[in-house]
Amino acid sequence: MAGRRRVSGASVVALCLLLVALVACGGPPAADSARAEVQSLLDRRARAVLDRDPVAYARTGDRTGYDRLSAVPLADWSYRVTAVRRSGDTATAQADLSYRVRGHDRAPVTTARTLRLSRGADDRWIVDSDRPARKAGQQLWDQGTVRVARGERSLVLGVGRPSDQLRDYAELADRAVPAVSDAWDRPWPRRVVVLVPESLQGMAGLLNSPASSYRGIAAVTTGETGTGRRAPADRVIVNPDAFGLLGDSGRRVVLTHETTHVATRAHTTAATPLWLSEGFADWVGYRSGARTPAEAAPELAYAVGRGDLPTALPADEDFGFSGDADRLARAYESGWLACRLIADRWGEDRLGEFYRAVGAHDRREGAVESAMKSVLGTTPEAFTAQWRDYLRAELG
Repeated sequence: MAGRRRVSGASVVALCLLLVALVACGGPPAADSARAEVQSLLDRRARAVLDRDPVAYARTGDRTGYDRLSAVPLADWSYRVTAVRRSGDTATAQADLSYRVRGHDRAPVTTARTLRLSRGADDRWIVDSDRPARKAGQQLWDQGTVRVARGERSLVLGVGRPSDQLRDYAELADRAVPAVSDAWDRPWPRRVVVLVPESLQGMAGLLNSPASSYRGIAAVTTGETGTGRRAPADRVIVNPDAFGLLGDSGRRVVLTHETTHVATRAHTTAATPLWLSEGFADWVGYRSGARTPAEAAPELAYAVGRGDLPTALPADEDFGFSGDADRLARAYESGWLACRLIADRWGEDRLGEFYRAVGAHDRREGAVESAMKSVLGTTPEAFTAQWRDYLRAELG
């Protein structure tokens, strides 16, 4: 018949292969299907956490995590699956966990997790384990069952610590908040979350760093600088081994220092040198105490007494936790006395204004110079000379 062409067997085979390929391309890959199933599983798991429903949580797999974190007051809890690697009836999922502590976090804390999964009896995925991803720090409940102590202005979460000890931390934090507010007159949440792990090793696990980096450090504050008021809430993380060696005055200073970091976070940026951020926090910590400069800065006083007067304000690298302990102490003491000098010579209000002016710059270069000129009416060279004279007068 006119217009009709014969189709060879080879052409039919090729056409069938093409149709099979097109159908395959139109269907979802197995990995995408598994990812959607895992996301649905973790959505159910998150709802169970927020609903405080241990039965629903247990249906999603291992319930160890629920038991450990059930005392934590949570406003939000969610997972976002980022990758799934499947092998038969088992799979490994990577996910971002985001959560907020009720009454404290204005923005979520987000951390990477690795979840091991398997097919349950009903052929649905269940969670066998939920752990920090390789480069992520632990959460407190990864280390054990969390106990909670609530203060008027604080929330203390602890593992392996008796309840009365956690209440002591809450009382210290409650005293620190108004002390900081009296020295820092800008808006801040005026609440603080304190994490108390069982040991130095627990602190290191939360920070995802070697324990040797924090030996002798009583506490640190986590947080993101330069992110404004929507930054995730800071956490004051205590090293109970070092904190337990302090007297009442030392504990008060430490908690006030760390709470100052929480208060000033929105105005602390990459432009802020550590001598200023750490020195200001120490200034607030010592502000209401009766310790003399020589008592509060023993390492620097010893150096000045033997004629070893520093020639410049400390650099950021001088504040490294893993370096020389004496050098670290002198760096903190030097920053404190620099801020104390500003408060004494220019006034406490001007010190806060200077802090904010430095942080308002978009880069480190020129930030201190500009703020010294506009706020203090001086130069870094002249200020350094005044600071060295101040050290001689106060510590000599």
